[in-house]
Amino acid sequence: MNEIIIEARELRKTLGRGAGQVQALRGIDLSLRRGELTLLMGPSGSGKTTLLLILGCMLAPSSGTLSICGTSTEHADKEALAKLRRDHFGFVFQSYHLFPTLTAAQNVQMALDIRGEHGRAAAKRARAALGLVGLEQKARSRPNALSGGEQQRVAIARAIVANPSVILADEPTSALDGDNGRTIMRILAETAHERDRAVLVVTHDPRIIPFADRIIEIEDGLLVNEKSDGPEQLRVPKAAALRP
Repeated sequence: MNEIIIEARELRKTLGRGAGQVQALRGIDLSLRRGELTLLMGPSGSGKTTLLLILGCMLAPSSGTLSICGTSTEHADKEALAKLRRDHFGFVFQSYHLFPTLTAAQNVQMALDIRGEHGRAAAKRARAALGLVGLEQKARSRPNALSGGEQQRVAIARAIVANPSVILADEPTSALDGDNGRTIMRILAETAHERDRAVLVVTHDPRIIPFADRIIEIEDGLLVNEKSDGPEQLRVPKAAALRP
């Protein structure tokens, strides 16, 4: 069985105050393992993004425990949490979050800069990461010269360049057409399987189900269903995956 990278137990999160208070998470138990691409699916407001933010050490739970590569976050301060993010996580967002004045290679290299890696070695690693997503020839291009799918591939290169243990992706295909969505999901699946990373994709897009090793459904802050190793009842036909 593959190594557990993230282990969460009884995670709860309360948002807001008074009459506007919402129980966003209501006791979540979840483990993420190396070599698996996991989909976290559910309707808007179900708690998907809140859970992703907590797993990525960007939001503190109201209660419960979280362990990253064997390190508990329970008493971690802001600096310790920032170190966990730098050491173990790569993030991919729906809106790409690229710097418009930087080239593709410079955007990727930013992930190394914040880890204290600079100079020619960092530039070489950035170009190699772009090569892994098929964009080495676009290294000098700025985001406004790239398509949406290419921008998302740059974002994935930035997420993987520092060899993190975990990739967390929030709706990475929702703004893309079928061909680009398939490309993004193939890259994320290869990252999980060939680079032995834990990959979690938060989505409400049923077109990407065929790419999953494991599917978890969340509703009203609770995990309500889980399928793995061929979740046929949840799958759409592979030929229809991400069809425009």
